[in-house]
Amino acid sequence: MNKLYWLDQIKLQDRAKVGDKAFYLSKIIQRGYPVMPGFVVSAEILWQFLEHLNSSESLVADLPHSSLHLDVTNWRQLQQVASRLRQEILTATVTQEWVSPIFQAAREWQTSCLILRPSLAVSTATPGINNNISGLLESVFCQCEPEAIALALKRTWSQIFRARSLLYWQHLGINLQQINLAVLVQPVENAIASGSLTTNASGWEIEATLGLGIAIALGEVQPDVYYIQPGTGVVLEQQLGNKMLGYGVDDAASGAFLQPMPNSALTPDRTCLITYMLPEAQQKQYSLQEEYLQQIIALGTQLVSELGKTFTIKWTIAGKITSGKLYITQVSPSKSISHTHFIKGLGAAGGRVVATALVITNPQQKPEQLPKGVILVVPTITPDWLPLLQQVGGIITEQGGLTSHAAILARELGITAVVNATSATTLIQTGERLLLDGDRGEVYRIKGDSKEEMDRGREENLLPFHHPNAKAPHPAVTSHLPMIATQLLVNLSQSTLIEQVQNLPVDGVGLLRSELMVLNILNGQHPNSWILSGRQAELLELWSEQIMQFARAFAPRPVFYRSLDWRSQDLPSLRDSLESSPQSMLGERGTFSYLRNPAVFELELKALASVQEAGYTNVNLLLPFVRTVEEFVFCRRKVEQAFLTEVAQFQLWMMAEVPSVLFLLPEYVKAGAAGISIGTNDLTQLLLGVDREQGQLAKVFNERHPAVMSAIAQLIQMAKSADIPCSICGQAPALYPEIIDKLVEWGITSISVEPEAVERTYQAIARAEQRLILAAARRKLN
Repeated sequence: MNKLYWLDQIKLQDRAKVGDKAFYLSKIIQRGYPVMPGFVVSAEILWQFLEHLNSSESLVADLPHSSLHLDVTNWRQLQQVASRLRQEILTATVTQEWVSPIFQAAREWQTSCLILRPSLAVSTATPGINNNISGLLESVFCQCEPEAIALALKRTWSQIFRARSLLYWQHLGINLQQINLAVLVQPVENAIASGSLTTNASGWEIEATLGLGIAIALGEVQPDVYYIQPGTGVVLEQQLGNKMLGYGVDDAASGAFLQPMPNSALTPDRTCLITYMLPEAQQKQYSLQEEYLQQIIALGTQLVSELGKTFTIKWTIAGKITSGKLYITQVSPSKSISHTHFIKGLGAAGGRVVATALVITNPQQKPEQLPKGVILVVPTITPDWLPLLQQVGGIITEQGGLTSHAAILARELGITAVVNATSATTLIQTGERLLLDGDRGEVYRIKGDSKEEMDRGREENLLPFHHPNAKAPHPAVTSHLPMIATQLLVNLSQSTLIEQVQNLPVDGVGLLRSELMVLNILNGQHPNSWILSGRQAELLELWSEQIMQFARAFAPRPVFYRSLDWRSQDLPSLRDSLESSPQSMLGERGTFSYLRNPAVFELELKALASVQEAGYTNVNLLLPFVRTVEEFVFCRRKVEQAFLTEVAQFQLWMMAEVPSVLFLLPEYVKAGAAGISIGTNDLTQLLLGVDREQGQLAKVFNERHPAVMSAIAQLIQMAKSADIPCSICGQAPALYPEIIDKLVEWGITSISVEPEAVERTYQAIARAEQRLILAAARRKLN
């Protein structure tokens, strides 16, 4: 094996062999900065590994010479090719000639846990490629043992053949021969705190969480944030995050401050790490003591002379609580493109996109169509905007919170979005070029018109997992996923997404939003208008076909169709003459509107009956916003009159989102409710008295509030006592994965989330179930 490249010995001519991540760290460590030690497994080793893959398949045999240019529009084929290539790599043998030197070198650190970080260098004339792969390749943790190291190497290498990676190489015209993937190996120690420091001329920002930084990377905590004034180092503002869990090293011999860890469990696929629940007192404290905060600020001040005014570092404070040492773990120097952050909002749908702005100041005046790929800037978005949003590259709204219509639509459609961006329509002009960061909730204005900067913008747009118009496939079911007992369902409304979603590791559709589904067939007219104009039969056929597409795609898995839940102000362009009540936060919502005017509800039931008559028995009905038992009984009778209950598999459920259900659930069960689905969005706004559409109240609209969590726990317990299933389909589990621990502990039957949250929710459920199993085993042993 070629020699290992230690960070403190890497030279300029080694850059292609060690990759950019390791190269930048080497420059810093060699200038005396505190960098976590490490060495690099050269990119040449991957080439030798690929050359020696022993397979008669031409796909694999020709791999070292492949262009990787596949038909990426055929997503099924793309997934199959990616799965086959990765499986070939993961089952191949890594020779002891390579593994032994790595193991012997790592043993010098006397640690039980290693992290393998992909360090990539792409040989291409296209500028900025290596700066734009954030999130494409992920770090891999493993125990410091030969077999574990070999598997971790293969898992790291195989990532360049994931579907989204292949799509990225295709977009940029990159051949495999241009990809140099090295692996940076570093020790993992228990950490007091970890996070990042991001600097620019206008302000610095420090993010921090307790324990290892993987909790931030996985989105399982909301980190503490410190805003720092450049030059002076003064802390201008600090915001306490939400940190319910932390990560540590499974190393009792280390004597680290986290041992023993209460309520801890080994994490799936990360067998040297454990997760642990933070005591409530620690959750309410900032992650950084003043001493450590000042050390990070001082380090940033020193690095300005090395890296310039704009850079990002990731850091960790390793050791015991009283004697921690600050280390740099990653360095990202400034990019040549000039961004100026000038608007801050709420990150509602993740990703980063660069495009031209289109500003619409009056949301009541919807255009007939929008230019493809623009960033739409508008005061607010109502559901009837849905058909127009299919073409946009990003969304900025001045109003709305994380559970607003704009946020929900953006997440389902995979469109990067920032909401509650105050004065956006005033500060932004049509035609301006923007960088929209949906993860950080920030909008940047791009300065300059040079060809290089415009090319850089296009490159950022081509990231398949950030760019909505690329229509990258969702990850398919993979064999390495752990088994889970809690059902995982998906929230959907758009039939155009079925093909991408149906192969996700889900047990069905937990929420089919009818009000968004039918916007694609109404042609801007309220259903009442269709009925009054004698077009009921035509509408029934279209409605039935829409539902049938979901029933067909997911059969025999269940589909929970939620009947219409409209407020008149949600659909101004579809407002109906029959609606006479003034606008309010609630309006004539849900089942109450069916009592006032049952015609549309009866049409929905006929559509469901048509689906049953076509032979599909997997569609159930979910009643929205049920206020009283009388409303439920009225709807149940309508269901019986439509003969839906003639099919034995049919179930009539109700949403548990109006607080009265906390007192009336036994009565609902007696009246025929076969199950409940907790809607955390409405339950939270009604319990706390906060309009979910008002982004300025985001800090008050808190699904993790003790009152909300207590209500959820009570509903789950009441459902168990009544022997009916209890699901949850609001945004809370997707936005705050740490809630999943409690849901699983309390006995939730199923969790339903947006497609983009399926993968992380699956893993969160697996970790929660594993913790419960271990806790039960420990109790039995004791």
